[in-house]
Amino acid sequence: MNPGIGYTALALVSAATLLIGFYGLRISRTTSDFYVASRTVKPWWNASAIGGEYLSAASFLGVAGLIVASGVDALWFPIGYTAGYLMLLLFVAAPLRRSGAYTVPDFAHARLESLPVRRLTSLLVIAIGWLYIVPQLHGAALTMRITTGLPAEIGCLVVTGVVCLSVVTGGMRSITFVQAFQYWLKLVAIAVPVLFILFRLAGDGPPGADGAQLLAEALDAETHAPLYRNVSLSIALLCGTLGLPHVLVRFYTNPDGASARRTTLIVLGLLSLFYIFPITFGVLGRIYAPDLAGGAADATVLLLPGRVFDGASGDLLAALVTAGAFAAFLSTSSGLAVSLAGVISQEFFRGSVRGFRLSAVLAAVVPLVIALLTESSALAGSIGTVFAFTASTLCPLLVLGIWWRRLTAHGAGAGMLTGALLCGGAMLASAVLPRIGADTPAWIEQPAAWTVPAAFAVTVLVSRLTAGSAPGGAAKFLARLHTPEPLGPCPAGSRFRGR
Repeated sequence: MNPGIGYTALALVSAATLLIGFYGLRISRTTSDFYVASRTVKPWWNASAIGGEYLSAASFLGVAGLIVASGVDALWFPIGYTAGYLMLLLFVAAPLRRSGAYTVPDFAHARLESLPVRRLTSLLVIAIGWLYIVPQLHGAALTMRITTGLPAEIGCLVVTGVVCLSVVTGGMRSITFVQAFQYWLKLVAIAVPVLFILFRLAGDGPPGADGAQLLAEALDAETHAPLYRNVSLSIALLCGTLGLPHVLVRFYTNPDGASARRTTLIVLGLLSLFYIFPITFGVLGRIYAPDLAGGAADATVLLLPGRVFDGASGDLLAALVTAGAFAAFLSTSSGLAVSLAGVISQEFFRGSVRGFRLSAVLAAVVPLVIALLTESSALAGSIGTVFAFTASTLCPLLVLGIWWRRLTAHGAGAGMLTGALLCGGAMLASAVLPRIGADTPAWIEQPAAWTVPAAFAVTVLVSRLTAGSAPGGAAKFLARLHTPEPLGPCPAGSRFRGR
């Protein structure tokens, strides 16, 4: 690949991100602007921004790579990523918006009236955010090495630098504009090459006799992974979406609960549209570049246009997908940095704008160090483990906190600790066992099928045993969460005003 393609794409995407971020600085004046964009983001803007930050390296590069490596079995990832938003729509979106909180720890504190639970929730949100940013930096390293030939570490440094600048300058309002732009850039960047390759395939047919055979193997229903793996992965993706901090913070930016529900519906459509193309990219990769399945599957989206087209057309398409890849790394990392900065600032810097900016730098630099010290694994698979951890920790807190009046602080804390220890132990075992030459059992590799029920069960059991410690304001708080907003403008002085 021509290195000039990578340099140009990186420069253009970074420049556009910073320019839009600086524009957001002009209209970011208050603390509320930095944390939740003053709760004035309309559904279409917010949905585009959610799509921008949610479609990460795992979506842009990893889904196609998994399909190249394992065939239709990888379809559980885009299905789970999208269906998770249906769970958000049904159980979380509108009530969470009505809570009036800035962050997930704010919600936990308001619901349970417990400072220790708030602290524990904050630590989990920070851990989840850092775990999620690391694969984005690994994806940036891979893209930088393939497209420019520069050391992979440069990609991590560039993404971290751009994220810090864009988040520090404008906060949530600025990042909303950036991420909305980046969703549509990613959609165009992955859709246009797919369409061109499909036209070539329709005109010229598969490349040799093996093409049709590879396609048949990719769609072979007999090659599915064991049932346990698919069920556990589905639980992780469906329940994990409910607790992703960078997604949840987006619902605090809607004007009201109805807007939060509309936002979620639009997001479902945008994600469904997008995932058509990485899936198709993966199938085309099995036809045109089956050799990538041997260890370079995550590079399929980056390399395939140059494999199919020669000359300027191949270079232009490669430049487009490179720009989309960098947009994926930047948008997801920016969203995570904003959500983590909000939590860190609230807990350690008293929620000031200056504290938010310091927290944003800390939120980006720590995962940079981790990424530089670790090796990249399959992007979609590594994100799947983060979903499992999130589903085992924050999901029980949110679902039961919104829908079960008897939840206590002791129950919520015990459930989150149980999920963190069980799922974290499984993640550690999955990393260690291959290094000592041992096989990793399926129940360790995909732990959500037992860690999520265990976390829910412990939460319910301990809450029942400590029923006497239930917060006195729980009934009033739940009434706020589940009472629809008035139709039409709120009168002055209404308790719903500004919620």
